[in-house]
Amino acid sequence: MYSERFKEWAESPKLSREEKAELAALAENEKEIEYRFGKELEFGTAGMRGIMGAGTNMMNVHTVRRATQGLADYIKSLGLAAMKRCVAISYDTRKNSRLFAEIAADVLATNNIKTYLFKKEHPVPMLSFAVRELGAAAGVMITASHNPKEYNGYKVFGEDGAQMAIEDTEKLVRRIEEIESCFSGKIKYGAPVKGKIRTIGASLDRKYYRAIGKLTHSGNIEKKVGKEIKLVYTPLHGSGFVPVTTILKKLGIRATIVEEQSQPDPGFTTVNVPNPEFKESLSMGIRLADKIRADVVFGTDPDCDRLGVAVRNGKGEFVALSGNQAGVLLLDYVLGRLKETGRLPANGFVVKSFVTTSMAKAIADDYGAELMDVPVGFKFIGEKIKQFDDAGSKKFLFGFEESCGYLRGTHCRDKDAVVASMLFAEMVCYYTYKNTGVFQRLKELYGKYGYCLDKNASYNFGGVNAMEEMNAVVEKLRRTRLDKIDIYNVVAMRDYSLPARILADGTEEALDIPKNNSVYYELENGSFICVRPSGTEPKLKIYFSVKLKDFATAEKAFEKLRAAMEEIAGIGEN
Repeated sequence: MYSERFKEWAESPKLSREEKAELAALAENEKEIEYRFGKELEFGTAGMRGIMGAGTNMMNVHTVRRATQGLADYIKSLGLAAMKRCVAISYDTRKNSRLFAEIAADVLATNNIKTYLFKKEHPVPMLSFAVRELGAAAGVMITASHNPKEYNGYKVFGEDGAQMAIEDTEKLVRRIEEIESCFSGKIKYGAPVKGKIRTIGASLDRKYYRAIGKLTHSGNIEKKVGKEIKLVYTPLHGSGFVPVTTILKKLGIRATIVEEQSQPDPGFTTVNVPNPEFKESLSMGIRLADKIRADVVFGTDPDCDRLGVAVRNGKGEFVALSGNQAGVLLLDYVLGRLKETGRLPANGFVVKSFVTTSMAKAIADDYGAELMDVPVGFKFIGEKIKQFDDAGSKKFLFGFEESCGYLRGTHCRDKDAVVASMLFAEMVCYYTYKNTGVFQRLKELYGKYGYCLDKNASYNFGGVNAMEEMNAVVEKLRRTRLDKIDIYNVVAMRDYSLPARILADGTEEALDIPKNNSVYYELENGSFICVRPSGTEPKLKIYFSVKLKDFATAEKAFEKLRAAMEEIAGIGEN
C-alpha cells in the first residue's frame, strides 16, 4: 500500500521540483518510504502534527490543503449561516508556518468562506480571542507548539475559541477522510473569491490587551515596586515577544530580553528544543539574569501558550519551577488575592487535568473553590468554562495543566502564556511588596498542605506503528490487576477508557469524565501514577505525584516507583 502511495506522489504533476527531488532521494530507503507513506498523518483531538516533508504522513502543503478542504466541507455542512461567518487563522514562527497559513486561507476562500489572517505571527491565545471577537465559525493555528524544529502542525478551534470538541472533530475527520487523496479533484484551491481573505489588524491586538488588563489583582503595587523588579524574558524565537513585552510594560515592569532569542528563527538554533518546561531552554535567560542580578526568568514556547519560570531559591541560585509548582503558586495567588479584595465568589471553580498535581485540590478546598478534573488537553478546560461560566451557573477562576499551561479569564479558551506572564510578574511584585518571595511562598505552601513531588517520565516510540505500540502498553496495564506498586498499596485504578474507577475489592464506580486512553493508579497515601500516550508526539508518558514529608524522601520513592512501573509495563526510559 505505501509503495503505491509513494509512486502516486513521485509521479504527481502537483509536486514541486524540490519535492520530486526529495522523494527521488528516498528511492532505496524502504524504511523511510514506509514511514512517510505507510499511513496518513493522523488528525486527532488536537489537530494534526508531524515532521515536515513530502508524504501522506508528513506536514506539507498537500496535507494542509486536504485538511482545510475537509474543514471547508464541514463548515458548509453546518449551513448558510456558518458559511456567512468566517475562519480566523494564525501561525507561529516555525518553518513554513506562514506558508501553511496562506494555503489554508486560499482553500477556504476558494470555497467561498471568508477568512481573517493575521498580518504576522501571533500566539495561540490571541487566535482564540480572535475567534470569539470576530464571531468566527472556526479557527486555525499553524504550530507544533514546543516540538523540535522539524515539526509543524495544524490546530482547529471551535466557535467558542477552544480547540474543537471531540464530537465536532470526529465530524471534521470524516469530511477529511472523504477526500481520498491529497491530489483529489475535490480539493479546491488557487481561485479565492475576491474579498474573502482579509487581514486582522492592530485593533484586535488592542482589544486583547484591554481584555487581559482587567485580570490584574494588585492595584498600585506594581507601580510601587515594579521598577525594583528585574525580570529576564526569552520568547525562544517564538511569537511571544511582542505580546509579552507589551503587557509587562503596561504593568510598569521592564523586562530585559535575551536578545539572541528575541527574533524569529525557524531553526531554533540557540536551544535543543524550544520547550520552556526544560531548564536547559531557559539557560541563556538564567545566565543573563545572573549577570544583571535579576529576580526571575520567563520563557515562552513558539506559539506562546506555555510559560516556563526560573526563580531564586533560598541560596540565591536559580531553580526552574515545574509546571505543577508554577501552577499551584498562581492558583494560590489568584484565589488569595480575590479573597483579600473581597472578590472571591461563592460559586467559583478551578479546572486542572487529572495528571496535574494533587496539591491543587488542597488549595482549592482551603479557599472554598470547587476543583474539577478533566482529561489532558486544554480543550476540556475550555469545555468546562462553556458548560458552567458561559451558562452563568458558576464562575471560572483558574485553569492549568502540569505542562506549563495556565489560564485566567474567559477572553480565550486555551492556554495563555501572555496572561500567565502578567500574573506571575504581578505575583513577584506582590511578594516583594510583602518583603518575601515566590520561592519562600512555595515552601510555605508545602508546609501548609504537605510536600508533593510531581514528575513524569517519557518513553520514545518510533516508526509508523508508534501509536499502536504505545496503545498496546496501556492496554496491557488495563488488563493487569495491581494490588501494589513497589511498597505502596493501590487503592483504586481509574480506567478512563470506560470510564470507571475500580476499587481494590473489584467494585466499579462510573466516572463523569470523557473517555480517553489512560490508566490511573490511586495509591494509599494520596499519591498517584498515570500512564497515557502523548497526543502530540510519539511518546508514552508516566506521571508520578508522590506525597511524602520532604523532597529527599519523595525523590527516593519516585525512583522506586518509576523502576517498578517500567518493569510492570515492560518499557525503559530513553
